[in-house]
Amino acid sequence: MRSLITVFVALLCAATPMAAAEPLPTPVAIEIPSGGYVLHAQLYRPGGAGPFPTVIGLHGCGGLAGRSEPVLPRYRDWAQELVKDGKAVLLPDSYGSRGLGPQCRVKERRISGRRERVADIVAAQKWLTQQSWAMPDRVSLMGWASGASALLWAVRPQLPEHVLPDFRSAVAFYPDCRASSGLGWSARVPTLVLIGGLDDVYSPPACRQMIDGARGRSALTRIVVYPGAYHDFDRIDLPLHQVAGADAAAPERGHVGSDPDARADAQKLVSDWLAR
Repeated sequence: MRSLITVFVALLCAATPMAAAEPLPTPVAIEIPSGGYVLHAQLYRPGGAGPFPTVIGLHGCGGLAGRSEPVLPRYRDWAQELVKDGKAVLLPDSYGSRGLGPQCRVKERRISGRRERVADIVAAQKWLTQQSWAMPDRVSLMGWASGASALLWAVRPQLPEHVLPDFRSAVAFYPDCRASSGLGWSARVPTLVLIGGLDDVYSPPACRQMIDGARGRSALTRIVVYPGAYHDFDRIDLPLHQVAGADAAAPERGHVGSDPDARADAQKLVSDWLAR
């Protein structure tokens, strides 16, 4: 009898189609008027009408798009993770909107982190406050490398223009903290900095100094330094290597490479930080 029941259950399972896997979200191109130009962006959204918490993601010096894709894998992977967590993600393209390619090795950069990129952040935030599907009091910032450096400027108390309600929180992956650490940096919103202890593109000690110096005169700030990790530790399947050649989308110096353990920990920290 038991064997007959086992066979019946097996046949029933075989005859019942498996639930279809949730399709991965695809980005929608967005145009945001901003002064004398149009800020192009890519938007990822969960299904439904919302309203959703939203993250403004800020690309690094290599830009947002690839040769054949509107969003590079690093940002696409994070956007998909955040969407699974119930958040919308808006990715402004600061370089492509101005007709520029990667800016990592450009000697005379036309885009400043503290001016043009902060202006893009403000424009993106203003646009989000006008969208019925976005929660205006739950807009956070997340940036990588030079995008994270721009984020540090955008959350300073001295920012001359920002939209109310203010950002909920901010997460900066391996920013260049050297300028901010020497200028008495502080933040008006909770800010988390994540960087590899072996990052030789930027300076973990400068980020530690920046965060330590902000205590007592800032919103909540925290730094996590991953001892064995390098720059770009949160990218998937990037073998560790020293930057070489003249790739305009790569840093000028140092090592880059994935660290699965650091990435997994960062995913949990980011989820917890954005849930505040």
